Amino acid sequence: MKTTVGDSKLELWAQETLWAYKNFIQLCMEGYWNDTIFHTQGGDPTGTGEGGKIYGEPLKDKFHTRLRFCWRDLIAMSNVGKDDNGSQFFFTLSSTLDFQNKHTISGRATGESIYNMLKLEEALVDENDRPLYPPRLIKPIILNNAFCDSIPRIIVQESEVVKDS
Repeated sequence: MKTTVGDSKLELWAQETLWAYKNFIQLCMEGYWNDTIFHTQGGDPTGTGEGGKIYGEPLKDKFHTRLRFCWRDLIAMSNVGKDDNGSQFFFTLSSTLDFQNKHTISGRATGESIYNMLKLEEALVDENDRPLYPPRLIKPIILNNAFCDSIPRIIVQESEVVKDS
């Protein structure tokens, strides 16, 4: 994934969290996250923290017994409550045991990527903890797709729908 603070390589775990893996791959292929604000949380094209519900119904939580929030560099789905997963995701920068069985872990950052992710934590923020100069996710790039036969869907934005008169 290319960001304004450097590149990060992510490993997504298809076997443990198949729906999250497919969700990530599909959104990458569709360019959904291109040029979006990316702090320690990303995936909201509106930049408000409220967007990212593009599939109609939110995705249900999936928890795997071997996946625990006990180290940094994990990738997990953001939500505001039980079974409320959309397109937003976050990275852990430390152990976050209180997230266990609240957020679906879908992978981790690999190799030297953690250093670029730590730069996200250093961003200057306002009184609401929002970055003053938000880093951006320029473009996610798929290096290895276990579902290479996937075809991007065409997403129609509400403003593009023409109503018959």
